[in-house]
Amino acid sequence: MQVFYPPGCVESIIPPTPWLLLIHQLPPTPSYVRVKVWRRLQAVGAVAIKNSVYVLPRNEQTREDLEWILREIVKDGGDGSLCEAQFVDGLRDEQIEALFHAARDADYGRVATDVRELERTLPRRRAIPAERRTQLESEVTRLRRRLGEVIAIDFFGAPGREAAEGLLAALETRIHGSDPAERSTTAKRRSLDDYRGRTWVTRQGVHIDRIASAWLIRRFIDPAATFKFVAAKGYRPEKSELRFDMFEAEFTHDGDSCTFEVLLARLGIDDGALSAIAEIVHDIDLKDGKFARPETIGIETLTAGLALGHRDDEERLARGGAIFDDLYEYFRRKRG
Repeated sequence: MQVFYPPGCVESIIPPTPWLLLIHQLPPTPSYVRVKVWRRLQAVGAVAIKNSVYVLPRNEQTREDLEWILREIVKDGGDGSLCEAQFVDGLRDEQIEALFHAARDADYGRVATDVRELERTLPRRRAIPAERRTQLESEVTRLRRRLGEVIAIDFFGAPGREAAEGLLAALETRIHGSDPAERSTTAKRRSLDDYRGRTWVTRQGVHIDRIASAWLIRRFIDPAATFKFVAAKGYRPEKSELRFDMFEAEFTHDGDSCTFEVLLARLGIDDGALSAIAEIVHDIDLKDGKFARPETIGIETLTAGLALGHRDDEERLARGGAIFDDLYEYFRRKRG
């Protein structure tokens, strides 16, 4: 018996597949074809899950990107298939998302490194000459363009974006005559009462800086704080909401400071144990080894395992909060 379904019914029975897979085989020669295809796949943000098997989240743009790459492969004498896929065993969706996080964090890290290297060339105690300023503005424009290219293929909101954006924004401010450190210390401080009874908004898929910042908010600012987790792009906050560790947030990376450090500075929280935690969070989040505390590697391993083992953001905050409760007690007693 043949069964006919009305329009739209099949989609309600069979959920849409979340991934696109490009499976290809390239000719051994000429060698430049392999390099060209690899570069094209990198440019559209695809990540490899096996040799010659690349994955992207499924949408109209990524489908078009992979279709063009497949045509190029066939034109150059290769072969391949483009598949819609849903993983039912082996790799889990969150593991694939972790691959995208790692790839984009590496991209953001390269931008951040170039920003730091450019910042080191600036004169410390005198104004920047006009000719040098023009050169710097050209370099910043190039870095801003590179950052935009990475953001365009950051499908899942990788943690490294805020660090790269914060460093670049601080460099732009420095070039135009304002010291970001001075800006942070002179920022108007409000009473902690002004931050109670609010909803705190951040990106979905929380990691070290957002987990630690949420713990800080609930432990030292508002024990009854509520959190909302939203998409990395396009969110418009409501009147009673405060954003943290996301684009255009009230509290996010500022220059070479992570969100946890910015919260401490802006809210005037002076606590030696929290300062020690801030150094750990900074080094894990910015990956610059600035403080090199011996506890950092252990906390990094714990939070990485937490993120891999728990997809729900509230669950991550709860389990991460227990870690930071114990870490705070350790530093408090150690300094006592």
